[in-house]
Amino acid sequence: MSAAPLRVACVGAGYFSQFHYGSWARMPRARAVAACDRDLARARATGLPAFDDPARMLAEAKPDLLDIILPPEAHAATIRMALAAGVTRMICQKPFCASLDEARAITAEAEARGAVIVVHENFRFQPWYRAVKTALARDAVGTLQQVTFRLRPGDGQGPRAYLDRQPYFQRMERFLIHETAVHWVDTFRWLLGDPSHVYADLRRLNPAIRGEDAGFVLFDHPGGVRALFDGNRHLDHAADNLRRTMGEALFEGTEGVLDLRGDGAVHLRRHGDTGQEVLLPPDRWDGFGGDCVHSLQSHVISGLLDGGALENTARDYLTVIEIEQAIYASAAAGQKIQLGGATT
Repeated sequence: MSAAPLRVACVGAGYFSQFHYGSWARMPRARAVAACDRDLARARATGLPAFDDPARMLAEAKPDLLDIILPPEAHAATIRMALAAGVTRMICQKPFCASLDEARAITAEAEARGAVIVVHENFRFQPWYRAVKTALARDAVGTLQQVTFRLRPGDGQGPRAYLDRQPYFQRMERFLIHETAVHWVDTFRWLLGDPSHVYADLRRLNPAIRGEDAGFVLFDHPGGVRALFDGNRHLDHAADNLRRTMGEALFEGTEGVLDLRGDGAVHLRRHGDTGQEVLLPPDRWDGFGGDCVHSLQSHVISGLLDGGALENTARDYLTVIEIEQAIYASAAAGQKIQLGGATT
């Protein structure tokens, strides 16, 4: 007899939450049982039993899993509230907590209670990066030498940038790296291994926002592989949906090149050839990022019910935050930073 679906309560009903709620509605082994938001109308709009008090929701809904879909400043208090209510399984949106020290403290408190927190870092779950991972594992490009990702979402120009979708973007003191590039910090380390050094040159182009919105970050990965994150939120790329991949990537090796395009397709061109092999056709999913939210949440449910290893637990994700801090330190000092504190 199959186990009963896990009862999932969600706190947060802002813009991005639509992808969380839509995923839970399609999942046979999980069932969303409550939604909470300080704006009760937004919680009610989910169609679930609605609350504006998370403590009351936890007491009445008695979830098996809490999905935290809130900005970083609310993470610590919400996780502590859940732990006090006896909830020991959580998914928490990224960026995880308001600082590295807070993230470390929350991780330790959760582990002391036997709790599991998975950070909702979903870009590594996008189908094109799964296809790239498979191709690299079979040495499709020979010995990998360098990786380039060009972030070009085209949404950062003018005084109204981000206001219609995620207005808090304008108020973030740290933006391009803290909010956006962390996706590729995580994806690069998943594909290439943890970097040993980083070098960053960051700048702000739009005076309407507080944080940086363009820049370069260079990573030194194991085996001599170098990865470049080239980010500019003002510029766009060739795509019918600029938010599908948010840019374009190359994975270049001694025998060939993997090419990720704005339509989500992955092509392989071998050295000396002009033709390309399609490893993954263009993406046809209308929602966000190749349905990566659903892939991540399905992974969590499978891990919890079937006992498989979970990706992006809070403990593992601390490394992403440490790398992020090193990126900002490099930009401030104008130096390459060795992870662990030394400069070179």
